[in-house]
Amino acid sequence: MKIKFCGAAQEVTGSAHLITLDSGYTILLDCGLYQGNREGMKKFNEEFLFDPADVDCLILSHAHIDHSGRIPKLVKDGFRGEIHCTHATRSLCAIMLLDSAKIQERDAEYYNKRLKEKEAKAKKKGKKRVKKEPRTPLYTSEHAKEAMNHFISYPYDRRIAIKTGVEVLFRDAGHILGSASVSLKITENGKTKLIGFTGDIGRPNRPILRDPLRMPKVDYLICESTYGDKDHGAKPGEDSKFLNIIKHTCLKKRGKLIIPAFSIGRTQEIVFMLDQMESAGVLPKIPVYVDSPLAVNATTVFGAHPECYDDNLHEYMLTDDNPFGFNDLTYVKDVAVSKQLNFSQKPCIIISSSGMMNAGRVRHHLANSIADKKNTFLIVGYCAPQTPGGMLRAGVEKIKLYGEWKPVEADIEIMESFSAHADRGEIIDFIDHQKEGLKRLFLVHGVKEKQENFKGTLADNGFNQVEIPALGDEFEL
Repeated sequence: MKIKFCGAAQEVTGSAHLITLDSGYTILLDCGLYQGNREGMKKFNEEFLFDPADVDCLILSHAHIDHSGRIPKLVKDGFRGEIHCTHATRSLCAIMLLDSAKIQERDAEYYNKRLKEKEAKAKKKGKKRVKKEPRTPLYTSEHAKEAMNHFISYPYDRRIAIKTGVEVLFRDAGHILGSASVSLKITENGKTKLIGFTGDIGRPNRPILRDPLRMPKVDYLICESTYGDKDHGAKPGEDSKFLNIIKHTCLKKRGKLIIPAFSIGRTQEIVFMLDQMESAGVLPKIPVYVDSPLAVNATTVFGAHPECYDDNLHEYMLTDDNPFGFNDLTYVKDVAVSKQLNFSQKPCIIISSSGMMNAGRVRHHLANSIADKKNTFLIVGYCAPQTPGGMLRAGVEKIKLYGEWKPVEADIEIMESFSAHADRGEIIDFIDHQKEGLKRLFLVHGVKEKQENFKGTLADNGFNQVEIPALGDEFEL
């Protein structure tokens, strides 16, 4: 039996890990989209490190695009197997993959339009230009719709036989709605191997979702390491700091508070916190906009999956039956309304995707608002270093957006407490029971430097045989 690391290997995006049984049966764990611009990764989304037609099944940990975003491409390139996941993950993928396809279609259309304009301008001036090929989307809306025909969903905590000798168990990972760790029990030639994949591990005591549940003990563990080198140092939520940022930006500076947030999970968590502030009478009377069609649809999906809620949310709903809505909150779908927000000078809160500011409507808010000192951008999650969000986190003084350099004059605030990823101590607590009998631990979904630090921490905590696979590395189990 072998495992090949085909994504999120010394990277934080593009999750994909291929297990090949002795019989030749192949199981792909996740099929994520790479998000970023690192040199050497330009062709990652276009070329798989395996033949999709040879993959027998896909097991999906959760719906985030860096874990699910290449599924339509997988189907487009020949995959014909089943996709196994939780019920809520399937519901979210139905809207997220279609949204991803539409973004790619629009991006290709915009690129090709600009290309024609530049060629026409050069021709008019009598200049010769190097001929560039028009861009085609990685996949289309039709491919996304076709991919959904391959999904089969299950509840948590039930062992499912996906073929003779192969069982899968999904256990709540507490990361986003429907997120799960994956435990495989594989029996071949009279021997049983237990393989675990943490997916993305959530944080305990976060709003809305239940706490992460530990996985059963396994022989081999694939473990995320996004924050393996640090502790967040703040409890999830951190209401008082959030409220102070709102008051400073919207009341004192009379500006906009723009929160780039992933449409799934982070947006609903922020809206729920604002809802609680409004119910408690402490939220200033200012308009709040959720400017993301995907987030609007995702919030509806949240309402359909109360099986993922924690006890606190169930109790809150006894007095407020809509934890994702209040009087000053507007969900924006119409692009014309979104454009109006770009040019409005009135104080407000705008929650818009994507969280890394590398796509979606928030890029327009960034371009129109970053040079104004009255405004604040509140970063509430991990951003890959090469993305606009990552650059702002790093403290750049100017940033290039839509071909134009913009000075960074707005305040940049960071709240790690909103992170949906477990920190160093929380990861160790999640896997601590695994160290006795564990044959090998593979660190994925992390930057190499941080993984090296985490490897040392794991060794100090009794974990041996820790590997940090590079992209394309293969190991025998």
